[in-house]
Amino acid sequence: MDISFTEEQEILRRAASDFLAKECPKTMVRELEEDEEKGYSPEIWKKMADLGWMGLVIPEEYDGLGMTFQDLAVILEEIGRNILPGPFFCTVVEGALPILDFGSEEQKREFLPKMASGELFFTIAHLEASGVCGASGIAAKAVAKGDSFVINGTKLFVEMAQVADYLICVTRTKEGASPEDGITLFIVDARSPGINCKVMPTIGMDKLCEVRFENVTVPKANMLGELDKGWPIVERVMERGAIAKCAESLGGIQASVDMTIAFSKERVQYDRPIGAFQALQHIMADMWIALQTSKYLVYEAVWMESEGLPCARIAAMAKAYVNEAYKWVTERAISLHGGIGTSRDHDIGLYYRRAKAADIAFGVTDFHREAVAKEIGLLS
Repeated sequence: MDISFTEEQEILRRAASDFLAKECPKTMVRELEEDEEKGYSPEIWKKMADLGWMGLVIPEEYDGLGMTFQDLAVILEEIGRNILPGPFFCTVVEGALPILDFGSEEQKREFLPKMASGELFFTIAHLEASGVCGASGIAAKAVAKGDSFVINGTKLFVEMAQVADYLICVTRTKEGASPEDGITLFIVDARSPGINCKVMPTIGMDKLCEVRFENVTVPKANMLGELDKGWPIVERVMERGAIAKCAESLGGIQASVDMTIAFSKERVQYDRPIGAFQALQHIMADMWIALQTSKYLVYEAVWMESEGLPCARIAAMAKAYVNEAYKWVTERAISLHGGIGTSRDHDIGLYYRRAKAADIAFGVTDFHREAVAKEIGLLS
């Protein structure tokens, strides 16, 4: 196992860090949080497309760069460190990768080049009112009608749906012997008649949407994968998405730790920097330990995914741990910053809210704890 980054990946990391620090300062992050219509900067998006970020893991035959998942993780970590709002994660992780793995050749040629160039935004519509990540939580129905299917149902927490061009919608096309039987995915034009989208108020201010489908017609040619056999696609999206979200969260943990250590050296209380007090040193030491533990879990999961190795167990381990580590680190960081840490004016609050938002993405902690329990033979 080799979880270290290559020289080329370190160059990519530095380039991404410099780009994001220059193009997306925290003042812009706050402005984009307040922007109900877009929630992203078209100017930054175009520059990212020119750098090839959207096509990073798309093969060259579809106008991408043909790089690895590990290369993508480098970018995601820097995005998390700098907090870049926008549809990068959902377009690449939730859109491009599933189409690359499970799409027909026609779908790949139609969508992947346009995603690589930054022309199309994608997102996945999975969760519903039950909040259940498993197949039993899928109630939205797709009924065959001639050469099309008609979709009815409501999806929640759909990332950046307000600007998406296409939604990958997880539907139930039949009641099978098990909840996993009868799940089908469709690539749905987000501007189809019958789709109603509304941004939900969330602590992360990260543009998660409620999307209602009312008699939405989608051609059979837009089916992703096979009829009634789509659940393995959802599981793959969840597994890879969990690893990708961990990489993004890792950047946020790193930024929070760095920010707190720097503050503890500058803030003077009782004629001494607060970092000189042993009790606070121990808290920051624990924050550093949580950061380093997160790195090893995430980098191992990223490496295994990049190598095409089975990684369900390490993905669940990483997400369960990083969920809690990110929340705990940012909570301690808020406390150590004192009153200023609770204000909208200080950057640390941005990471605290992102930690809360990252917790529910691709499965909350208990969901992944149960996955680990199943992997080690404790659950059937």
